[in-house]
Amino acid sequence: MYRLPNGEEIFIIDAHIALWDGSQENQLNVQGDQFISCFYDYHKNLSPKEHLWPKDKFLKYEAGTLIEDVFVKGYSDMAIFQPVYLKEFYKNGFGDFDANEALAQQYPGRFICNGTFDPRHGERGLEQLEKDYEKYKWSGIKLYTADWYKDSKGYKLSDDWSYRYLEKCVQLGIKNIHVHKGPTITPLNRDAFDVADIDDVASAFQDLNFIVEHVGLPRLEDFCWIATQEKNVYGALAVAIPFIHTRPRYFAEIISELLYWIGEDRILFGSDYAIWEPGWLIEKFIAMELPEDIQKETGATLDLKVKKKILGENAARLYNIDIESQKEKLRHCELAKTIASANKIA
Repeated sequence: MYRLPNGEEIFIIDAHIALWDGSQENQLNVQGDQFISCFYDYHKNLSPKEHLWPKDKFLKYEAGTLIEDVFVKGYSDMAIFQPVYLKEFYKNGFGDFDANEALAQQYPGRFICNGTFDPRHGERGLEQLEKDYEKYKWSGIKLYTADWYKDSKGYKLSDDWSYRYLEKCVQLGIKNIHVHKGPTITPLNRDAFDVADIDDVASAFQDLNFIVEHVGLPRLEDFCWIATQEKNVYGALAVAIPFIHTRPRYFAEIISELLYWIGEDRILFGSDYAIWEPGWLIEKFIAMELPEDIQKETGATLDLKVKKKILGENAARLYNIDIESQKEKLRHCELAKTIASANKIA
């Protein structure tokens, strides 16, 4: 938990983390190497020097490293796993539902484990979604519309089979649909991440929340025009927020546009760990002030009240987390003792 100098606590939910295996042993082909290498380029180009990882660590890191970076050093109280398949690139997939679930069991109350599906899997995939829900009780899904499957290099949320899967999510009670609609990753197709299909499904599925990861970058304007009309569309800051270090004015423009168009209640913090560690992102975000000219033009306010919503309160609302009750539960857990010891908190 982040504590201000006056002792005030800020409850933080990192709404976008992963525990991946991009190792050479798991790479199925050259595309597996291209994908993780592109991830590493994002990490290398947008991180402060003191937070750069060697590439061998970046390819595959231990669960203990995640706990240290996200919770002990990273201020987060909770975190949400956002896994993807990428089984055309990796022998055992890029993420692992069971590995995520094991961490959630080891550290009760710290994680929300989301799942994924691919509508191109047809009836077989629908059956698997039901089985996965029964096993994991997912409350959210992460979709990668540019993922490859056989000869296909992407799909649209508005496709017929996608509708059937989203209908199944409604039936099962999986309400939060996180969708990567942002920068491309080599070798994926940029156009397959186009944000336009959000407009269709957000209108059609009013019982679902569509959380647009990376706020549609580089299509921020398209995203904003859609999200201002569709009240069940949210913007998640993963990939956008690291520009707070290398391009602080650019990030100020992004966050101001989001505040102008969709407001403070529909923006979520996410580090995209392990591309970036949450600790330095959170420190810089809390310290950030909007440039006066940008604030004057957009009328945006980024005070502590707004920052607290973005850092945790908005995600808590989506996932039905009572923050005061959750704080009390977590205050006495084993991990809380480790965090207190590391940070010399009484």
